[in-house]
Amino acid sequence: MIPYVTLNTERLLLRPLVETDAEVLYTIFSDAAVMRYWNTAPWEHVGEARDTLANDFEARRTGSYLQLGIEKNADAQLIGTCTLFNFNHQCRRAELGYALVRSAWGRGFMYEALSALLDYAFGELNLHRIEAEIDPRNQASAKTLDHLGFLKEGHLRDRWIVSGEVSDSDLYGLLVGDRLGSVCGERTSGRAVSGLRTRWVA
Repeated sequence: MIPYVTLNTERLLLRPLVETDAEVLYTIFSDAAVMRYWNTAPWEHVGEARDTLANDFEARRTGSYLQLGIEKNADAQLIGTCTLFNFNHQCRRAELGYALVRSAWGRGFMYEALSALLDYAFGELNLHRIEAEIDPRNQASAKTLDHLGFLKEGHLRDRWIVSGEVSDSDLYGLLVGDRLGSVCGERTSGRAVSGLRTRWVA
């Protein structure tokens, strides 16, 4: 079982999703622009949001994955999700997924949210490696992963066929040592670092 998790950053609250989030989740995941590089088609009805929430509640009980809503502190609006899934406990490894409402793109929210989630994953969850798979055309996502310290480790051709469209995948990896080095580099360079444990795209 994964404990009830909330993470705070300067501008955001990362929290478990609740039943009243269904409509906002549907708004996010039914947007074709948000889902442009996703591995499934945009949602077609709010029931898909309710199914996702039911799966989340079960996953919280079994510890099979961890999905958190991303909420703005300023207005308590849910703007996206970030997820750790495909846990391999023997290898202390998991995969990372994330999505952000279109109106919040380009403001550094996903970097801030994923920074907090990665710190939690490498700290409290004691993970050693986190992986991410993205569409190579998703330059904003690639930039965010790069800024978080991920390294591009591979390219898979024709990995997905979604709604008849064939697309490749780029594979990224981050080790706990990479994360520590990235954080130290940001601190010493004077860059602002959001979401670090002072208390994982666009």
